[in-house]
Amino acid sequence: MGLFDTVTCEYPIPNPVHQDLEFQTKDLECLLDHYVITRDGRLIRRGSEWRGLERDVEWPFHGDLRIYAGDPENNGRLVEYVVRFTHGRVEWIRRLDERDGEVTDERAGGTPAPPSAPDRPAEQRLLENMRARRHELKTLFEECSSHWGFEDPVYRFYHQSFKVYSLQAQTNAIVGVLASLAPDRPLNSWFLEIVEAGTGKDFKAEDNAEWTRVTRPILEAFLHARFFLEMAVRYGDLEAPPSPLPSGYAALLYLYGLR
Repeated sequence: MGLFDTVTCEYPIPNPVHQDLEFQTKDLECLLDHYVITRDGRLIRRGSEWRGLERDVEWPFHGDLRIYAGDPENNGRLVEYVVRFTHGRVEWIRRLDERDGEVTDERAGGTPAPPSAPDRPAEQRLLENMRARRHELKTLFEECSSHWGFEDPVYRFYHQSFKVYSLQAQTNAIVGVLASLAPDRPLNSWFLEIVEAGTGKDFKAEDNAEWTRVTRPILEAFLHARFFLEMAVRYGDLEAPPSPLPSGYAALLYLYGLR
């Protein structure tokens, strides 16, 4: 069965009978830690003496968290909920109907809730394109993870060397490939904002006086682009959308406006 974490939920659950249950989940660290979803919708990892965790820590979860427990109303059969977190706060909690795999909203009388990805055909096309171009993606990621493509440019930022400006070419190359995986869909506006702030820069001697302000966006844009490239490589062999959604895969969906 494997390891899991436990979750208690102070945030209102659609069925009050389930409010005090101790749920399990495999969507977190799976280290037998205990988490609490607070009444105001935050996820807190409890401190643990045996794990050496000295204090409670707010866990910045973003995505869908599936929790399950024995249902006291149904002879202990499994009841499962999906808790959607948006930037660390609960957006909603809905029951997962195991009979047909649909998420249902008990607050709306059990009617089907919107699917996690609003456009599954587009998501499937994205997966097909990632599979078809997996070798190309992997090759580019290896270049952007090599000594000269990753290790040295980051060092150049701290060394205050103009060579950090070379990262812009890699960022543009990655963005071009990512965009081509779904050419009919615009990339996430936040991502494009980060890329725009960190590209199109030419070194000027006066940049040295404001080094971090001028060059840190270059590094930030590269790291964001490299992250999405890595996720495309990591999940590039999937034949169908995964369930539950790994965080990196969910981030890819956001990149293409599919979540």
